[in-house]
Amino acid sequence: QVQLVESGGGLVQVGGSLRLSCAASGIIFSINAMGWYRQAPGKQREPVAAMTSGGTNYADSVKGRFTISRDNAKNMVYLQMNSLKPEDTGVYYCNADLKRKWNAQNGNYWGQGTQVTVSS
Repeated sequence: QVQLVESGGGLVQVGGSLRLSCAASGIIFSINAMGWYRQAPGKQREPVAAMTSGGTNYADSVKGRFTISRDNAKNMVYLQMNSLKPEDTGVYYCNADLKRKWNAQNGNYWGQGTQVTVSS
């Protein structure tokens, strides 16, 4: 029943910016972490940025250019992407580690992804 829905992807020129959004809906007791992954053409899915109770983490390739943020009240996570490069092109996926019940273990959920294309 939990759903993650991404939005904000599109086509952007080198050096441009995009802001991705992810909304988590359904029965959710608590969210331990939310983050973003991406999959470039011909490559494996890789973590981009994540927020946990312990702080924020970024892949080296995006550090200083991307910023992740959360709206805990709305169960949303955002990814502000600046100074975009062609190598940032790929499908970006929202990910959440959450509990649906207080006495349940954490489960991992994925969105369907949103395409980001950076033209060179």
